[in-house]
Amino acid sequence: MRKTLRAPEVPETALKCPPDTEQRQLLSQKICELSLTIRGTRVEAAVAQLYQELEAAGIAFRPKAYLSDEWGCPHEVPVIGIPFYLADPKLCTLEGQMTDIEAETDAEVMMYLRHEAGHAFNYAYRLYAKPGWRRVFGEFSRPYREDYRPAPFSARFVRHIPGWYARKHPDDDFAETFAVWLTPGTAWRERYAETPALAKLEYVNRVTRRYGQQPPIIADEELDIPVQEMTMTLDKWYETCRDANRPSLSLHPALDNDLRSLFPAKRGRPAALALRAKRQQLIQEVNQWTGISRRRAAALVDELLKRIQALGLKVAPKETAGQMMNASVFVSALAMNYLCRGEFVDS
Repeated sequence: MRKTLRAPEVPETALKCPPDTEQRQLLSQKICELSLTIRGTRVEAAVAQLYQELEAAGIAFRPKAYLSDEWGCPHEVPVIGIPFYLADPKLCTLEGQMTDIEAETDAEVMMYLRHEAGHAFNYAYRLYAKPGWRRVFGEFSRPYREDYRPAPFSARFVRHIPGWYARKHPDDDFAETFAVWLTPGTAWRERYAETPALAKLEYVNRVTRRYGQQPPIIADEELDIPVQEMTMTLDKWYETCRDANRPSLSLHPALDNDLRSLFPAKRGRPAALALRAKRQQLIQEVNQWTGISRRRAAALVDELLKRIQALGLKVAPKETAGQMMNASVFVSALAMNYLCRGEFVDS
């Protein structure tokens, strides 16, 4: 079965156990025993907003939402899985501490919900099986791969989730297009005028008008990994995610010379400290503009930080802003090299 969005991304630098005693106790509990529910949480408010947006768009279908291990729709099942930690503020804090990536903001939650609603609508009416859908988006049966080659700035795809996500698979192309179409105030006709992506948005507009008030063809609500079935303790879950998502990097030693050129100062603040302060922003920006996954971007930045620290590189205070900008360009260039060639350095 298919999960369509973000799996927990845990860099090697993630904390293994927060120092707070209460959080240590939380980590020792089984996820299924945390009594998590959507009702009365910000998740409930977000789902209610999604339903309002669907109603305003002329769609009667209301996909069932449930707490799961990650964002996603089970393959061809019109339901929406939402990460369990979003249902509890303490778990959101823990997520940030354990993964070094903050839990989703309210705006990001809505972004992902609209995307998943696109998958659910596609599955509910089996649009992917229709010739018109295949002509516009491609073959639904195409192999689904977690690692995909983005197409930055392509006019053939809409832009919604960072990382040029519509390029991943025809199913995601439709879901992203649906999300842009659904988002209030998008002005999609003007935004995508004179681009091939406009034809995809027009298709979504037509099929939602045609099927929006019809009952779903597929009423299956089989859930994939509901929170009630997650029997791991939180610490074991994060450990498993860390092992499963840790990319293997092989950076050529020749990069050391480039790093010395990047930070040539003989005196000043340690360059590793200056870059570490920008780590999260750098990872997010590289993911957004190159499409490389956040976990691989995080691993790349962390490996470079190790090299910079080992080399004892410095940055002069007056040059920090400019050199941080240069570092961002440097990491982006490495990321694009990886996406185009399959390796960061052509050795």
